[in-house]
Amino acid sequence: MTNVPALFGSMVFNDRKMEERLPHATYKALKKTIQNGEPLDQSVANSVANAMKEWAVEMGCTHYTHWFQPMTGVTAEKHDSFIYPASDGQVIMEFSGKELIKGEPDASSFPSGGIRATFEARGYTTWDPTSPAFIRDKTLYIPTAFCSYTGEVLDKKTPLLRSMEKLSSVAVDVLHLLGKTDVSRVTTTVGPEQEYFLIDKKMYDKRPDLIYTGRTLFGAPAPKGQELEDHYFGSIKTRVAAFMADLDEELWKLGVMAKTKHNEVAPSQHELAPIFATSNIATDHNELTMEVMKKTAERHGLVCLLHEKPFAGVNGSGKHNNWSISTNTGENLLDPGKNPENNLQFQLFLSAVVKAVHEYQDLLRLTVASAGNDHRLGANEAPPAIISMYLGDDLGALVDSIIEGKEYKSCGKSEMLTGVDVLADFKKDTSDRNRTSPFAFTGNKFEFRALGSSLNIACPNYMLNTMVAEELSQFYDELKNAEDLESSMKELIRRTLTEHKDIIFNGDNYSDEWVAEAERRGLCNYRSLPEAMAHYIDKKNVDLFVKNGIVSESEIRARYEIELEHYSKQIRIEALTMIDMAEKNITPAVISFVNSLSDAAIAKKSLSNTYSVYAETSLIESLSGTLEAFVKKTAELKDAVNVASYYTDELALATYYREKVFTLMSELRTLGDEMETKTSASYWPYPSYGEILFGV
Repeated sequence: MTNVPALFGSMVFNDRKMEERLPHATYKALKKTIQNGEPLDQSVANSVANAMKEWAVEMGCTHYTHWFQPMTGVTAEKHDSFIYPASDGQVIMEFSGKELIKGEPDASSFPSGGIRATFEARGYTTWDPTSPAFIRDKTLYIPTAFCSYTGEVLDKKTPLLRSMEKLSSVAVDVLHLLGKTDVSRVTTTVGPEQEYFLIDKKMYDKRPDLIYTGRTLFGAPAPKGQELEDHYFGSIKTRVAAFMADLDEELWKLGVMAKTKHNEVAPSQHELAPIFATSNIATDHNELTMEVMKKTAERHGLVCLLHEKPFAGVNGSGKHNNWSISTNTGENLLDPGKNPENNLQFQLFLSAVVKAVHEYQDLLRLTVASAGNDHRLGANEAPPAIISMYLGDDLGALVDSIIEGKEYKSCGKSEMLTGVDVLADFKKDTSDRNRTSPFAFTGNKFEFRALGSSLNIACPNYMLNTMVAEELSQFYDELKNAEDLESSMKELIRRTLTEHKDIIFNGDNYSDEWVAEAERRGLCNYRSLPEAMAHYIDKKNVDLFVKNGIVSESEIRARYEIELEHYSKQIRIEALTMIDMAEKNITPAVISFVNSLSDAAIAKKSLSNTYSVYAETSLIESLSGTLEAFVKKTAELKDAVNVASYYTDELALATYYREKVFTLMSELRTLGDEMETKTSASYWPYPSYGEILFGV
């Protein structure tokens, strides 16, 4: 039986190990850096490095690596051994504070959006002491940030750390204004729910589209999909349960608070949800979770798919970002309390979030935009591309009462009467959940539901932190010299909610009526990454990040270029893979099957003219006609990919890939899937959806 408390964090250089192994003064100094954001002294770094190395070597480590999150969408690592030459020709194990603090990966080999030329290679990683080091595969992993030699930010973590500092500083100012002078730090916390697919590796190895792109580019629907709704929360298959048990233990060793696991809606789809952590640690843990999922699956003869839409016709995978704000004194600033109508502090922070989401809805939309997520948003399996907020009945009534100046009447916690003696009655929540809303209030936090499953959560969270910090800063400037603080707060809250109520929608976000209503309200509806990304460099968005010291204008423009370039490359790889599959396997397979039908028809006729060959000839005619269209469409797609090379503007190129290349890919797929339904399984070159989705 697994001793979870003993197992948990066993591979992490956590607070307990630091306190045991560091001198008391060093430990206290490091804690001040972690808890209060104070600068780190070099002598402290040297002491920590030595203790960290001693622990790692005791645990069997021979190497260390600075683990960072460049703009590639995955993590990066370069491994160095602890060995140093000794005077007697042997080696000793050493690790200095300098090595702990600074590493040097090649900055020109990672996406930089033009900030770094090929010959400008130097870049730096620097230790993030707020996120604990851990051990994997006999290597000490040190979470770090990544920047260029000239100081430009080249990763996803640095803006997140800066946004956390900014939000903390502004929120503390506001709370001091309200008399909460004991608050010295405010942190944002996140709990990302992770969806994923598990398929048999033998099936995966036969699908070049899954190998190269993470999703199936061809595939006719299986006779059964998710229509019976029997997979969601259903009994977990033996093989999957073994994977999940192994995954839990691996994550617990690494200090990841894996809490909930269950089957999701689509066949072969599952979910893992952790307990919340501070935003930067939650980001590290989620990146770690995705990596451990993939490696653990391999040990079970499975493959973990994190693409947002690996299979057409069934639900894709998302990642729900549960975001909240808390003080170092233990207060959740998004908790309405028992009497929200009298809780001006809660109302003020709620108003800041409402205003932020309304004014920067385009940023929230573009931060979840990707080639994969474009398949999900608005497809009745994820929130629509229109950003709105759900507050629920109780908070909705509170907002209405503030705007209209009426008395607030709580919906109250009514009792759920089960009607069965042996079943306990219980209090219901004050409002239902709205799974169609992109940004929903869920008791004491907001659930940002629009994220794709493979996304690094640093991006939406640093944007969310920054926009809320900006609104709180404006609130502070207005209130700091108020003669009557309470009256001024009430007026500010009323005015803010009145001006920004259009972002609040408590109904069905999937309905056609909401699309029309959202347009009337002036809300954005960007259906693809190129549409959304075009607004990244709008002046108000650039000003937001520059003013708050998160990233510079040149860094914003670099990220704009990187995202568009990545999108175009992804679609190009998908198109080239489709062409390869079509020309090398699908077309020859269908021709072979048609030839076998022709041979069968000829053989029947040679036996007797009385035998009908209607079945053969009708199938030959149908397949031949579709195959001819398929070959022509393949050539058309190939020409379209070649034309893309003439585009020099990244936005124009991404738009072309979306509107021209992606459209042709969809048309080619339709023809290919039609032929799959008519071609003998013994001739079709790839495993079917039925074999893949129900093969575990």
